[in-house]
Order: sequence, then C-alpha cells, then structure tokens
Amino acid sequence: MSSTSTRPAAFITGASVGLGRAIANRLAADGYDLVLADIKTDMLAETCNDAAVKQVKVERIAVDIRDQAQIKAAVAQTLKAFGRIDCLVNNAGRQLRKAAVDVTWDEYDDVMNINLKGAYFLTIEVARHWLANKLPGSVVNISSTHAVTGLPMGHVYGMSKSGIAGMTRMLAIEWATDNIRVNAVAPATVLTPSRQQMLADPERRQQMQDRLPQKRFPTPEDIADGVAYLANPRARAVTGHLLPVDAGLLAV
Repeated sequence: MSSTSTRPAAFITGASVGLGRAIANRLAADGYDLVLADIKTDMLAETCNDAAVKQVKVERIAVDIRDQAQIKAAVAQTLKAFGRIDCLVNNAGRQLRKAAVDVTWDEYDDVMNINLKGAYFLTIEVARHWLANKLPGSVVNISSTHAVTGLPMGHVYGMSKSGIAGMTRMLAIEWATDNIRVNAVAPATVLTPSRQQMLADPERRQQMQDRLPQKRFPTPEDIADGVAYLANPRARAVTGHLLPVDAGLLAV
C-alpha cells in the first residue's frame, strides 16, 4: 500500500461529464486529491485535462456501481492509491422519461440499481473503512428537487432520488456519533450538455426558466459549490441535510 496522502481524497462517481466534472474541478481547487470513477476510464480524459484537476493527484477507476464486486474493488484500489478516503460524492445517475404504463421491469431495475442501490452499497463499502478505523468521513449524495416534487414522465427517476434523500437521513442518524456526516444536494434542472439539448426549444426553455424565482437555471458550478460546502469539515454540524440548489424552486 502507498503511504497515506497528506491531502484529503474525494471519490466521485459519474465524474466524466456535467455535474461530476464540475464537482471534480471544485474539489480539486479546494485541495482534494481525486478518485474519478465512471463506467469506462477513457470517458474521464477530459476531466483529467482540466486545469484544476491537473494540479492534484488523480486516480481513474472504471466501476459499474450495479456490480457489488466492482464497488469493493474500486474502494480497495482507492485505498491502495491514497491510503485514505475523506469524502464520497455519489453523483452517478440515470434518467428515464417514459409514461408509467410503458416502463419495463428491466428499465425500472436499471434506474434504481444505478441511482439508489449502487450509491447505497458504495457508501456502505466506504463507511466500513471509516468505522473499522474510527475515521471521520463525509458523504455527499446528489438527489434532486424531484425527490419532493412531482415529475410527469419521470416518476422512476424521482422515486430513486426520493430514496437518496431518505438514505441520506437514515445513514446520517445511524453514524452521527461516529463522526461520519451524510448530506445531499437537490438540484433543479441544471444546464449540463445533455440538458442543453433537451432545452433546445426556446419556448420550452423559457417556460421552465420562468418557473424559477431567480429566472435562471443553476449551473454545474452552482451544484459543485453546494457539494464543496457539505464536504468541508467546517460543516461539521451539518448532517442529514437535503440542500436545494434550485434557483428558489422549492421555496415557491
């Protein structure tokens, strides 16, 4: 095993694009070494070439979080590379827009396995290390405003994000006296590259934007700033919290 790094280490799933890439850049700027995880390591090349990320030590890991053996191997690889994990960011996720009566058994399972089950078992695997060694830790989950509001044609996604919000509260209470904090960020619609395509219709884009009190969509950097706050040890009294980063949507 390598000697323990002097810098904190953050493990980020779904780190190749969008929110994951922005979170990697923000935590790198805060001085974290990074474990960048995605289903294929070649997907992480652009994130690794970002200026902030190039200033810290980076380990790229291919992991399919639907597979428990791969989860265990990824955590073991991280500990071998850095000797520590200080923060876990459960960002990997899958959307599904489909009428309820058209969702198949396999589609339902796939969304839940990525968005909820995989995040849960990765969190458990990291927490085992923290608990066994009496170490502090921080988990930041990416939930959604749709954890608490309805979403036509997106109910399976919303249900999975409601599960993430529930998981956040339950694990925060279970580990509260172990110095392990568990929190979540709940974004509204964020202007990631995939969302930009969805909002290509100017009329639809304006309608969605007008629903937000700030009259703007959150950016990936806005979400990353929320993650950085919750990850930081200075948020030591914050646990079990669902932090909306939503341009005011849930205040309406």
